[in-house]
Amino acid sequence: MRLHAYGEWNRTPKDTFFRRHRVLVLNPGSTSTKTSVYEGDEERCTEEIQHASEALKGFEGKPITDQFSFRKDAVLRFLSDQGLSLADLDAVAGRGGLLRPIPHGTWNVGEAMLKDLREGKRGEHASNLGALIAAELVAGTTKPAFIVDPVVVDEVEEKVKITGIKELPRRVVSHALNQIATARRFAEERETFYERINVIVAHMGGGITVGAHRKGHYLDVNNGLDGEGPFSPQRSGSLPPGQLIDLFFSGKYTKAELKLLNKGRGGLIDLLGTADMREVERRVDEGDAEAALVYSAMVYQIAKNITALAPAFEGEPIDAILLTGGMARSKKLVADLTRYTVSLGCPVQVYPGENEMAALAKGALRVLAGREVAKDYPPTV
Repeated sequence: MRLHAYGEWNRTPKDTFFRRHRVLVLNPGSTSTKTSVYEGDEERCTEEIQHASEALKGFEGKPITDQFSFRKDAVLRFLSDQGLSLADLDAVAGRGGLLRPIPHGTWNVGEAMLKDLREGKRGEHASNLGALIAAELVAGTTKPAFIVDPVVVDEVEEKVKITGIKELPRRVVSHALNQIATARRFAEERETFYERINVIVAHMGGGITVGAHRKGHYLDVNNGLDGEGPFSPQRSGSLPPGQLIDLFFSGKYTKAELKLLNKGRGGLIDLLGTADMREVERRVDEGDAEAALVYSAMVYQIAKNITALAPAFEGEPIDAILLTGGMARSKKLVADLTRYTVSLGCPVQVYPGENEMAALAKGALRVLAGREVAKDYPPTV
């Protein structure tokens, strides 16, 4: 303790009291593969491996699984550059992809999961590669491969999914990994557990999802993948159904163009020509009336989605509203959301950025340390 107080130790000597497991973390994105190695909860090395557009061009129009070997080789080069081999690892945790709806937690990567990801029946996304690469890296060993809180985490009651059209029940797809990790972090800071807190988490990035977390259950959230909820830098948000139907049949847009407006070219991009919140705030500060109106509309919609989740707690007090994602770095946005949501009677806590790599590592570490049991996919009913 004296050595720590005088700055001579910032951690205990390796494995003196508790073993620090070493976990490789993989997070494939559309043009990059984020890769890190954690020793315990400390990130020892990391790289966001950028894939050149020329290298990806050959994969255009093909299933995402065609990139498997290309991405895996990039990860292996990262390990080699760090002087590490697969023998130095205790586990691999990959970003979970578009699977069947499952509860939150850490999941073993098994053949049923790999089959679903290879077939891509629930959608093509780079995150589908996370489990595939993780499984390949530990093949032939006794070391585990995991995914943690993928976007398809669904603990929503059936009443929440019902809409006024029988053929169109709500789907649940969200930033579950960062949502739940942020709620866990809030609980840890208060020396309690995710299972004992009630919080609303707003993940605000290129897409925005706002979720209700009640005592360890992820009870409601907007489908950020399909554009439901507030409009965001790149997504349209919920739209007036009647007007949308008229627009669809107007002949002005093709189906592909409308889908792109919904996700990718909608939101701030369509309204102001930029997805950069810093640019929007600069224009507001310079007196741009259009930018000010669009900014206030987006903040209002985010706040409205936050306060609309109060019924999910069925009268229980809400401990806090947690703001996370890249947009949470904006002091102006945080101040405005705090003002709009004061009627809920709970504080606002800010966790800027997307803490997905640490969340993946911690999910694996909880299992390796015996604090959580990894689940097998698919879940049994």
